[in-house]
Amino acid sequence: MDSTSQTAAKPFSCNNLFFLLLLLSSNLLTLFVSTTFNNASCSLKPQPQIATVTTVDPPPPEDNDDDSETNPPDLPPELIAFTSPQQLPLGFNKNFDSDQIFPPIGSPCKIFQDELRRYMSYEVNGSCPDDELLAQKLLLRGCEPLPRRRCRPAAPRDYAEPYPLPESLWSTPSDSSVVWTAYTCKNYTCLLNRHRNQKGFDDCKDCFDLNGREKNRWIGESISDLDFSIDDVLAVKKPGSVRIGLDIGGGVATFAVRMRERNITIITSSMNLNGPFNSFIAARGVVPLYVSISQRLPFFDNTLDIVHSMHVLSNWIPTPLLHFLIFDIYRVLRPGGLFWLDHFFCVGEQMENVYAPLIESVGFSKVKWVVGKKMDRGPELNEMYLSALLEKPLKNSW
Repeated sequence: MDSTSQTAAKPFSCNNLFFLLLLLSSNLLTLFVSTTFNNASCSLKPQPQIATVTTVDPPPPEDNDDDSETNPPDLPPELIAFTSPQQLPLGFNKNFDSDQIFPPIGSPCKIFQDELRRYMSYEVNGSCPDDELLAQKLLLRGCEPLPRRRCRPAAPRDYAEPYPLPESLWSTPSDSSVVWTAYTCKNYTCLLNRHRNQKGFDDCKDCFDLNGREKNRWIGESISDLDFSIDDVLAVKKPGSVRIGLDIGGGVATFAVRMRERNITIITSSMNLNGPFNSFIAARGVVPLYVSISQRLPFFDNTLDIVHSMHVLSNWIPTPLLHFLIFDIYRVLRPGGLFWLDHFFCVGEQMENVYAPLIESVGFSKVKWVVGKKMDRGPELNEMYLSALLEKPLKNSW
């Protein structure tokens, strides 16, 4: 008998019995685990991955009297209610790629918690606080967009309808078209005369006087080569090809009015810097846009025919912010669109060393480029003006 037969013929040992029992018990344990956990909430089956988003805590349930845990004491309930994720009524939406929508507010808002708390503290369905100055302060500090509010802003007590077009374009509106509490002047007579009567600086101090310098802006006789006329600029393009555009920091929108008289639609961005600029613009019959220069322009890529800006884009703006802004202007202009940089000012050495290279880096083609002395504050300051007409290339503009 060979060795293999001898091994097979040996009686079943204790060791073999032990291993058999161990194998049997492990199989029973595996069966128990699979049947128990497969039906439980903590199943061992792989679960789909769910994206998580960090948000402001949602508002507390209405029937919860003790909201100390769900409603942080340093945030007004209305701010929490606005910024909390909202479920879409029809469920998942492929355009949002989500079943929720998140109402936006500017990220710097959280830096100015005291001001934001005041702004978002009001009676729901009631009257809004008279706080235009507070709202504008938040906007200018970068808290843009502001959160929406569920209250009604003040309106003039005896509101007067605006003049009809085209009379409204060159008429001073009624005093009763404005809520005056936020401004030093309390009527248009004061605004019309403040460049003669008021000491100190105010933005666009004389521009409410439509019979003053505004009357001849961009159409009158040029004082220097820096003064481009609207008709000279439009002559650069084919007739009718400039149709829509934006004026950044456009004061009382005289540029938009001039363009409207030429069948061109211009939206004017303006802040209310100690004057009812947006109300005045609307009363003239053109469109105001209440945004600061810090905000991304609310237009899609390659859509506008012309962007104009006079004075507001100058060396008081931090250089990186100005660079971002000019690239944003490039973005919204269509290929072949025009950027009219009107009387940009800076100190002499800055023009050559900082601003000319910055503007040139964006990629515009130069149609006109005129540099001259800015003398209104004296030659000793060595200030310079730049007026430039720049074109976004038709091809390879990326």
